[in-house]
Amino acid sequence: GADAGSWNRLCALSAFWVGLLYDDAALDAAWELVRDYTAAERHALRDGVPRQAMKLPVRMGRGTATVRELAAEALKISSAGLRRRAALNADGVDECGFLDPLIEMVEAGQTAAERKLELFHGPWQGDIDRVFADFAY
Repeated sequence: GADAGSWNRLCALSAFWVGLLYDDAALDAAWELVRDYTAAERHALRDGVPRQAMKLPVRMGRGTATVRELAAEALKISSAGLRRRAALNADGVDECGFLDPLIEMVEAGQTAAERKLELFHGPWQGDIDRVFADFAY
């Protein structure tokens, strides 16, 4: 989500959508990724991602991929849109750096929720109070 997480993940989500929606070429490229999805495929994504996260199989082009690969492609498109937008800070750096937390998540193949579950079942030994101590924003 858009309503929880560290500041850098909140900024990443905003930058992701800006990169896609504020640039016509990026918007067209993103649309090409999903334009021929059926209603059933869209519903399968909506229902499957909360359970399988980036491991969920998905149709991409003429083949099969995972949500992880779809997300990686969407991030490339967004990054290109941000580069073309060329909104630079005082140091001349564009907004692409804001995407880093999302890129890291996709490269790792693990969502923040999966990481917390791994900690809960591993080092935290089922102690849910650790999530409040370790992930207080």
